Amino acid sequence: MPDPIRFGIIGLGRMGQTRVETITAHPEANAVIGFDVEPGRAESLGLKGADSPDAVLEADVDAVFVCTPNRFTPEIVARALDAGKHVFAEKPPGRTVEDVELILEAERRNRGQALKFGFNHRHHLGIIEAKAIVDSQRYGRVLWARGVYGKGEQPAGINSWRDDPEMSGGGILLDQGIHMLDLLRHFLGDFTDIKSMCTSSFWDSTLEDNAFAIMQTDNGRIGSIHSSFTQWKHLFRLEIGMSDGYVVVDGMPSSTRSYRDELLFHGRRRTGAGFTVGNPPEESMFFNHDPSWKNELGEFISCVQHDLPVMHGTSTDAYEAMRMVHAIYADSKVNV
Repeated sequence: MPDPIRFGIIGLGRMGQTRVETITAHPEANAVIGFDVEPGRAESLGLKGADSPDAVLEADVDAVFVCTPNRFTPEIVARALDAGKHVFAEKPPGRTVEDVELILEAERRNRGQALKFGFNHRHHLGIIEAKAIVDSQRYGRVLWARGVYGKGEQPAGINSWRDDPEMSGGGILLDQGIHMLDLLRHFLGDFTDIKSMCTSSFWDSTLEDNAFAIMQTDNGRIGSIHSSFTQWKHLFRLEIGMSDGYVVVDGMPSSTRSYRDELLFHGRRRTGAGFTVGNPPEESMFFNHDPSWKNELGEFISCVQHDLPVMHGTSTDAYEAMRMVHAIYADSKVNV
């Protein structure tokens, strides 16, 4: 068995702590050293404390998790790659498309390092099963998809770095909706035409609390998204319409349990005399746990240990997701 991967973690807020827990639970990974702007946080998590991101990059580690606010992510990712480290970075990959281009340049300079971004929703069991059904062409070709991903912002969020345009670069669309954009592209392909409206409709913030967009691929597939900070009953729902049927993923077994547990259901369209049109019989599957953190870490470790290409959360995935976010902002004339 290969030696465990030694990890350093830069940024030990909520996501950094989640990554430490996931690494600690994995038999082929060790969390060794960490940096955070809050003194003592690394030690409280059982890590050696570093006094700067550079100290983590200079440590005897194989790979680095970058869990910093968006403003700092691109530069730290690039420096980590240049330091010879494999890198796993949280989404979004920065604030702008230019941020991702900076990362891509560093990746090209360092072909030997694995680079992955945390689009963990691809690793949810319902999404994995939905993709398998779609790819099997059991229900024919994909026509369209629509996604709704919404939550009610907590009051503390208004005073956090996520509500500071200089730190975050965007509102709910960049923070959470980017997951749904990645999934829409995962099922439909690259979008080349995007129409949108974004608004700050409720919360006292300069950043958008709702974003609506309709997007089209070159081959005519259409996707739509509603990303919301005013979804008082939290909601995750992805619907895929095909020529002979449909697949729906409804719910998400998040750590807070504020979304309903994940339900996948699918059915075949019915036509002809003697059939009930519009309410066909369905098959369903139910998932009440979330292995996505473990599974995406496992993929990354396998890539590092066996020199394999990253399959999900690639730099291309990150670039295209950021391109979509800013195309939506541009069409809606949002200045971020």
